[in-house]
Amino acid sequence: MRRLSLIVTLAALFGLGAYQARATTPQDAGTTAKQDVKDAGHDTKNAAKKTGSAVKKGSKKVANTGAKGVKKGAQKTEQGAGKVEGKTQ
Repeated sequence: MRRLSLIVTLAALFGLGAYQARATTPQDAGTTAKQDVKDAGHDTKNAAKKTGSAVKKGSKKVANTGAKGVKKGAQKTEQGAGKVEGKTQ
């Protein structure tokens, strides 16, 4: 008997929950499809801005590191050429 009343109660609660979910309209949720599309567009715009900023920062870092390496290599080449020149005289 207890099991039967438990099953009936659960079925009633499930039915009530399904009715409430179906009774809620999209306008009741607070946003419309048009607003959702606008929000998605704004989110995409912001993501593109952040990505572009990160690429710019990374490119600058790589360029500066590369220039530093080239300068250091040129200095070492001059030092090596000076040593060779000193030995050949």
